Amino acid sequence: MITDVRTVLEPVSEEQRARILSAPRTADAHRQLLNGIPAMNAVQCGGRAQRDRLPSDITVVAWNVERCLFPEACADHLEPIKPDVVLLSEVDNGMARTSQRHTTESFADALSMVYAYGVEFHELGLGGPTELPLCTDDFNVLGWHGNAILSAVPFDRVAMVRLDDHGHWFAGDSGASDPEQPRVGGRMALLAELPTEKGPITVVSTHLESNADAPHRHRQFDILLDAIDDFAPSGPVVIGGDLNTGNHMPPDFDWRQETLFSLAESRGYSWEFTAEGTTTRPSLITPHPDRQMKLDWIAGRGLRCQECGIRTSLSDAGQPLSDHDLVWAAVSLD
Repeated sequence: MITDVRTVLEPVSEEQRARILSAPRTADAHRQLLNGIPAMNAVQCGGRAQRDRLPSDITVVAWNVERCLFPEACADHLEPIKPDVVLLSEVDNGMARTSQRHTTESFADALSMVYAYGVEFHELGLGGPTELPLCTDDFNVLGWHGNAILSAVPFDRVAMVRLDDHGHWFAGDSGASDPEQPRVGGRMALLAELPTEKGPITVVSTHLESNADAPHRHRQFDILLDAIDDFAPSGPVVIGGDLNTGNHMPPDFDWRQETLFSLAESRGYSWEFTAEGTTTRPSLITPHPDRQMKLDWIAGRGLRCQECGIRTSLSDAGQPLSDHDLVWAAVSLD
């Protein structure tokens, strides 16, 4: 578990980049590279909160914002929900395709929230074919891509858990590397403890592997649940994110084939915090999806679900803000 908290993440040096590009595409080489990049072994925190503690009834949003092309528009899109906590996946920092912006910081500023940001991948390229027209430069200033937690109140504690270190998208022997998206890193989760009127609550933002099968995601979720038990052995917990359920599982890509649901239930979690319905749609980066999937979920432990729903990621003007709709839940600590 990574508990190093910083206000600034150290860029990858030219020497480190050369080492990455020349390294053999193996799991052992990837682990050495991952351990040698300080920014991938720390959590960045920033922002400013407007309140000291949350009430006993709170609203949580989980949203894969697909690089976060439109942080301010995404923040405005949450106004009808008025969330206390926002769990984000796929947020860029220093990427040409998102104008080199720290999109999490911009998102948090727009909502007057604090943020915790963790690097999932150091991107070695500019992105896929549909992302290249979005690029403002032919280089990435930082090349960070990751997950985040936004909160209306300051964090008591934060941590990051890496769900794999073998280089699923880097190592040729993993069977899943992608030459169009060369990268160092792996799926991860951010954990944060927040103060409420009823005591602390733990919130978790995670993103499971898309380019894998159900047993792979089961192992990742098992690692996550163990980490949560270490971080918060008792008390209420909310887990939210893109779990990629059913992804790369033809012919019907059915989320019901996943075993992580029963795994979580056996350890005291409920999925009643997620509304029925699919959560993917066409977007600027993913213009013509060939299927609709249910990838995004909220699970809870030690909480009561008052209401839950799915909100479209189409803006009022009809612009797709992401290829994922957001899921939300109003929960009670009573």
